[in-house]
Amino acid sequence: MAQIAYLGPAGTFTEQATRSLTGDFDAELVPYETVPLALAAVRRGEVLAAGVPVENSVEGSVPATLDALTADEPLVAVQEALLPVQFDLLVRPGTEQGAIRTVASHPHALAQVRGWLAEHLPGAEARATSSTAAGAAAVAAGEFDAAISAPVAVEHYPSLQRLIGGIADVRDAVTRFLLVRRPGKLPEPTGADRTSLCAVISDEVGALADLLAELSLRGINLSRIESRPIKDRFGEYRFFLDFDGHVADARIGDALTALRRRCSTVRFLGSYPKADRTPATVRPNASEQAFLASVQWVEDVRAGRLA
Repeated sequence: MAQIAYLGPAGTFTEQATRSLTGDFDAELVPYETVPLALAAVRRGEVLAAGVPVENSVEGSVPATLDALTADEPLVAVQEALLPVQFDLLVRPGTEQGAIRTVASHPHALAQVRGWLAEHLPGAEARATSSTAAGAAAVAAGEFDAAISAPVAVEHYPSLQRLIGGIADVRDAVTRFLLVRRPGKLPEPTGADRTSLCAVISDEVGALADLLAELSLRGINLSRIESRPIKDRFGEYRFFLDFDGHVADARIGDALTALRRRCSTVRFLGSYPKADRTPATVRPNASEQAFLASVQWVEDVRAGRLA
């Protein structure tokens, strides 16, 4: 049975998402304390893949995941999942709401319930842990009074009880998760795909505009762009991009060759089906047929077959 890593311990949203990402094959899920540790296990071949959070609709991208994807050997995403995010307040039996003085959870989770905490637990101090489930484990161990956790966590910590459920400042918040593995055969294009990459551009006027122009000229819809500092080179940044399409598509392949020429570094992070299966909108002059016809025309010109 394949082993799949995820951000643990047991009882996190990442566990729940990873179960959905691996639902079509038998897999044993193995928890790791941090995203970098989970991805390092994939690189070493200890596990087949890892489920990791990449962005949240309220708090944005997960820096630990973006940074870990660009460290060491390349990894590629092969699937994504969108998970609605609402939290439970878990406590030890007998704990009343008015007695709660400390609340533990992952920083992203605490940020997503900041307003709720201010209204319902104004005197409680928020304490950061490595995951939502780690917060629940710490409450079970008596280190804190309460935890903001994924609903699944109460199944893993029978010594805790749900005091309040359905907690969220934004009711329709979602988190996007990726299933990441070592490079190999990519998922087949579906017509509703996303391509992710990381690029480092030169520090000169117009460099970013030139990068984006390569996508625009080919009718490619850019769905996300974000910069992260290169930790050992002050003032230099990596740009993470998500856009509609698959590397097997002519327009995407053409754009990637152009970006590889323009950028000092390009790391391909995967082409995979979008979770919502929304088809890409492609202009007629950027269609697969248009690109193939253009390539054939150039071949005809080179061969002297002019019409």
